[in-house]
Amino acid sequence: MFPSTRISLAATSQTNVGLDKQTFTGVFNYKWFPNDKVTNRLDVFNIQFVQNLNTANYFKTYQASFNALNTIALNSGYLNENETLSIPSGANTFIAEATSGSLGNAISTTDLLAVNAIEERKDRLTEDNLILSSNFNYVRDRRDNLFDNDFSILRLKLELAGNVLSTASNILGLQKNANNKYEVFNVAFSQYVKTEVDYVKYWNLGNKNIVAVRSYFGIAIPYGNSTSIPFSKSFFGGGANDIRAWSAYNLGPGSSQSTNEFNEANMKITLSAENRFNIFGALNGAIFIDAGNIWNVLDEVKNDAATFNTLASIKDIAIGSGFGLRYDFNFFILRGDIGFKTYDPSYRLGNRWFNDYNFNNAVYNIGINYPF
Repeated sequence: MFPSTRISLAATSQTNVGLDKQTFTGVFNYKWFPNDKVTNRLDVFNIQFVQNLNTANYFKTYQASFNALNTIALNSGYLNENETLSIPSGANTFIAEATSGSLGNAISTTDLLAVNAIEERKDRLTEDNLILSSNFNYVRDRRDNLFDNDFSILRLKLELAGNVLSTASNILGLQKNANNKYEVFNVAFSQYVKTEVDYVKYWNLGNKNIVAVRSYFGIAIPYGNSTSIPFSKSFFGGGANDIRAWSAYNLGPGSSQSTNEFNEANMKITLSAENRFNIFGALNGAIFIDAGNIWNVLDEVKNDAATFNTLASIKDIAIGSGFGLRYDFNFFILRGDIGFKTYDPSYRLGNRWFNDYNFNNAVYNIGINYPF
C-alpha cells in the first residue's frame, strides 16, 4: 500500500501593509494506498498557531469597514461634517461608546447593529488562533491515466479540532477567561468539526468534446470553546476555480449586500457544469454554468440575510455563466474565463435575474489548468 509517514514543522513571518502575522505549523500524518484508485491520509496531529503583530492597523487594512463606521459616526452626530475618526483610537472609542449605550438615542437601532457586526468581525480577524486538529482525507480517483477524460473523483474530509485541548483543560482544572473560554499560552484555542464532500465527473463525448460537472459541500460547526470558525478555516465564494462570475471573497454570505474586502462563512455549496470543446489545434473553448454560495450556520452571526436558516435559503444560491478559451501547452493549460452574474441573490427577490449581465460587470479570470 506504499505507506508513508510525514513529520513537518514550519514557520512563516508576514510583514507588509496589512496586519502582519507570524504562523507556526506542525503536522504528523500517515498516507497509504489501499488500491490503485484510493488514497487515504490521516493527520494524527495538525497544529497551527497564528499571531497577529499589528492589530492597530486593522481599519487601515479593512477600509470598507472603516468607511461604514465613519458614516455611522457622522449620521449619529458623533462627528461633525468633514470630520473623520482617527485610527485606531477614534474608531475604537466610538465602537466602545456605541455598544455600551453611552450614545443613547443618537444612534439608530439599525446603525447599532451594524457597529456590533463591525466589532465582531474586527475581533475575529485580529484574534490570535491556536488550532490543534486531527483529520482524515479519502480520495477515490477513477482516472486510468493523465489523458483519461471519462472518470470520476470523490474527495471526503473530516476534521476535528480542539477536543484534546478541551479535555486537558478540564482535567487540569484550568480557569476560563472573561469570555468563558479556556486559554493555552494566553490564546483561546479553536474547537469545531468540519467536513467537506467534493465530487467531480467527466464524460468524453468524442472529438475532444468533454462535459465535466462538479458538486461540493462544506460545513464547519464551532462548539465548546468556540463560537465561530477561524478565518483560515472558513469558506469563501468566487474566483477563477469557483463561481467565476464573482471575484474571490466577493460573493455572499447568503443574500447580504456586504461591502467587506473578504466575505467568508462556515458553510458552502457549489455546483458547476462545463462543456469543453476543441476550436483548432491546441486552442480549446468552453461554456460553463456555476452555482453556489456561502452562509453562516450555527455560529454567532445573527444576520438573517447571511445565515442558512431553512431549505428556503436555497433561493439565495448565486448563478454565474460564461465562456472561456484554453491553450494546451501539453505540460500545462493556460485558461481565460469570462463570468457573467446571471442570478444575483444580493438583489431583492423578483429582481435577481440578469441585472449585471454585461461585459462591464463581468469578471475576467486567468488560471492554470482546468478549474476542476
